[in-house]
Amino acid sequence: MKLTIVSNYINHHQIPLADALYQRIGADFAFVQVCQMEEERIRMGWGSAVGSLPYLKLYYEEQEQCARLILDSDVVVFGGVEDERYIKPRLDAGKIVIRASERLYREGQWKSISPRGRKKKYEDHTQYANAPVYLLCHGAYVASDFNIVHAYPDKKYVWGYFPEVRRYDLDALFFRKKHFDQSGKPEVRLLWAGRFLKLKHPEYAVRAAKYLEQWQISFHLDMVGGGEMEQPLRRMVERWRLEHRVTFHGFQPPQNVRGFMEESDIFLFTSNYLEGWGAVLNESMNSACAVVAGSGIGAVPVLMRHGENGLVYRTGCFRQFKEQVLLLCEDAALRGRLGRNAYQTMAFLWNPETAADRLYRFCEGLTRKCVQPEREGPLSPAPLIAPRAGYAYTRRGHKE
Repeated sequence: MKLTIVSNYINHHQIPLADALYQRIGADFAFVQVCQMEEERIRMGWGSAVGSLPYLKLYYEEQEQCARLILDSDVVVFGGVEDERYIKPRLDAGKIVIRASERLYREGQWKSISPRGRKKKYEDHTQYANAPVYLLCHGAYVASDFNIVHAYPDKKYVWGYFPEVRRYDLDALFFRKKHFDQSGKPEVRLLWAGRFLKLKHPEYAVRAAKYLEQWQISFHLDMVGGGEMEQPLRRMVERWRLEHRVTFHGFQPPQNVRGFMEESDIFLFTSNYLEGWGAVLNESMNSACAVVAGSGIGAVPVLMRHGENGLVYRTGCFRQFKEQVLLLCEDAALRGRLGRNAYQTMAFLWNPETAADRLYRFCEGLTRKCVQPEREGPLSPAPLIAPRAGYAYTRRGHKE
């Protein structure tokens, strides 16, 4: 079976899955990159491993070869590209296409009322309702968005991103997480990592630091990243005299970010609904962090169950967020239980090898017209979760 993935560009969040598919399929697997990576992401270290990938094809350098590959493959997974001309010949030919998509309406499903927008959605998606076109949902709210435009009925599946999953001796990993302040008192390490943008709400982490200081908690907050909000954040730290509690580390290569996660007790993930997936959640859970995350983030209802492998607050509710952070700082046993369960979620279900095996089986089933969805996790049928219902979904079966 010849399988091709087409995307804007490959990065460190996609390479592990692509590597696993290449090991599974060999030369019959290809990843077609249609754009060059933005300079900002290159500076963040996202493109460091690209040059040595044996399966990578660059559309802008080998246009005819890549176009033929897209048309002739048994299955093509297409996502992350707004320009439909790359996949249109295959769609017109009635060949198997798997779309991989984040949300249609991140800014609110009310935007679906736009007649112009609905026309575009019909042309790209709805008209293929009965064609061999399927949808991989990069986030909990994707299926709900596509359901509004009546696209891919009964053909929407749970998916996401699958960054590297590291295997740890958990006892040794938790030993690395033991930190002490200058007086020898145990110190809780908190981490926030990402671009300092309004949609990611890094100010929540600094405001939580002020709250913990008022409660006389022994802690330290590492802020990894940079962006438009950096100077206001630094001023907040100075105004509240938190310099001894908060350290700004700037942008770090992906491997350094993982190092911070491995030594942190708590990971703070504070983005709003504009965060389509959020692969730092995979990485922090793999690093056995106790995560506090907002319900609006695409990956959160998919990967997390509140009280089992992390804590989920209602997006926009800072009061609930800071109280969950305080709870974890005061309860080492809870931190340990949530961190271990988070690690198990990544190690045994949400990892590149499992995803590659499932995708290969799924694609083979499509070629034989005999698809068998998984019962849970990647490539299970995607539930229709409206954004307003995501918070409750993370609490299914949980008693407050």
